[in-house]
Amino acid sequence: MSWQTYVDDHLMCDIDGQGQHLSASAIVGHDGSVWAQSANFPKFKPEEIAGIMKDFDQPGHLAPTGLHLAGTKYMVIQGEAGAVIRGKKGSGGVTIKKTGQALVFGIYEEPVTPGQCNMIVERLGDYLIDQGL
Repeated sequence: MSWQTYVDDHLMCDIDGQGQHLSASAIVGHDGSVWAQSANFPKFKPEEIAGIMKDFDQPGHLAPTGLHLAGTKYMVIQGEAGAVIRGKKGSGGVTIKKTGQALVFGIYEEPVTPGQCNMIVERLGDYLIDQGL
């Protein structure tokens, strides 16, 4: 299965048969290389990925400054140290799951809920971890 298929079929999927979808998603290597992304995933800066990776290594690193993705600032909210980072901005947000080789990103806006985004992103991330990726 191609990386793009994971994004198209597992991240940008219809949520619970409700006709709702994540706003954007991507699978990005730890080095910041894009493996696959939805058409509207924002163009991030290398230093933003470096900051995210540092927060996985040193949980709390992003809390004072916020999580930045393509210049958009998200307030960092509770995640799982070393495994998941969650950010909130207005009625939307972002979930990032770290696997052995990649970062799985999901960006959402209402009516999608934070819990729905977490479920989709973390489910794929856990699957990739189980596959040794």
